[in-house]
Amino acid sequence: MAQRLGVSVSYLSQLETDDRPLTSAVLAALGRAFPLELDALEADDHTTRFAAARAVLDDPLFGDARLAPDLVARLAEQQPELADRLIALHSAFRAAEERLQILDETIGAGADQGARLPWDEIRDWFHEAGNYIDLLDRGAEALAAELRGASDNALVERLAGAHGVTVEEMAELDASAIRRFDASRRALLLGSALPAESRRFQLAWQLVALEMGRDIAAIAESAALRTVEARRLLGLGLTNYAAGALLMPYEKFRTSARTLRHDIDRLSRRFGVSFEQACHRLSTLQRPGGRGIPFFFCRVDLAGNITKRHSATRLQFARFGGACPLWVVHEAAAIPDRVLVQLAETPDGVRYVSMAKGLVKPSGRYDRSPRRYAVALGCEVTHAGDFVYADGLDLERGRATPIGISCRICPRTDCDQRAFPPTDRAIRIAPERRDIVPYTIT
Repeated sequence: MAQRLGVSVSYLSQLETDDRPLTSAVLAALGRAFPLELDALEADDHTTRFAAARAVLDDPLFGDARLAPDLVARLAEQQPELADRLIALHSAFRAAEERLQILDETIGAGADQGARLPWDEIRDWFHEAGNYIDLLDRGAEALAAELRGASDNALVERLAGAHGVTVEEMAELDASAIRRFDASRRALLLGSALPAESRRFQLAWQLVALEMGRDIAAIAESAALRTVEARRLLGLGLTNYAAGALLMPYEKFRTSARTLRHDIDRLSRRFGVSFEQACHRLSTLQRPGGRGIPFFFCRVDLAGNITKRHSATRLQFARFGGACPLWVVHEAAAIPDRVLVQLAETPDGVRYVSMAKGLVKPSGRYDRSPRRYAVALGCEVTHAGDFVYADGLDLERGRATPIGISCRICPRTDCDQRAFPPTDRAIRIAPERRDIVPYTIT
């Protein structure tokens, strides 16, 4: 570590014991060598300011030439008020950009804020919470430690011993049934066709609903939602969150993810969860002081609708309609059980490594069609070294697929896949010529 930082072993030892201050030069070296470790120093205002200022000044908004880390560290140390104002200004700019995106897409969808469905409200609530709920996450982590692992047997025994709940197999008469809870008999009935990982998730769901129900209800009641249905839907979402946190305890899962370089198949086997559950959990690792890689995650159906979405990156998904047709997730939906990888670039110049896989959920019977969809997980190229799916990609010179958020707000003028023009630009029709897109954007 001392070699990577360019300091002596004794100097590093003095830093660890607080006998030496963390100077700008050392902080810059830490940022270069261990970018993900800066979260561990969040209690230090100077370190937090440096990490935030570096993220701001690395934004492609400022062009391709990036400031050297030691210059950013000097700014954070010598001009802290200026650095704080720069960070606040950048945050306000991104927030305004996101509000404009929401407004454009809402208008394009023919809806207004008052017409938002409960489902949209809940998506927005989780997005504003950063897709991390500290009270539930820590509670589930403590429960997992108490159970010494959330195996099927441990979950069943806890349900029976602490709550008097028995687990039974449901009759096959109700083909769409996954879980039913009979409170009068204290019986949990599970669908007979459930895969093993789905069965474990439903066991965990029922357990956290019983043990953490008060906390879940309190969070849902305090949320600024308009309807009772929205609060109930949030309660279901929070219980789903807690169940995932129980099966994949935060620190254990985060450590394993980094050790395995976020290989989803290996993580799924290690924790006994589905591919989708592991992807979703990775997008929630945003605990202050112990964050994971900032990922985006989404699930897309065969029609291109985004049915799950969250992003801890600068990439934000379309709130209405489908995703950019150039994004690899659409191709993955048509090719089940095959992992596809893509280097993509958004209009703001940020590059992402995206992994997508098509999945099929069997119905368990011939007369019901299986559910087909694809999940996608990705991060900015600055984290590609910790993302196994980036191996083999030429991140520097390789051609990146130029994707957008949605056609309504995409500024690209040369996209052959454009479905309709951007809402804020005029178009020109030339009868004497016909290109792939039958108009030009002015």
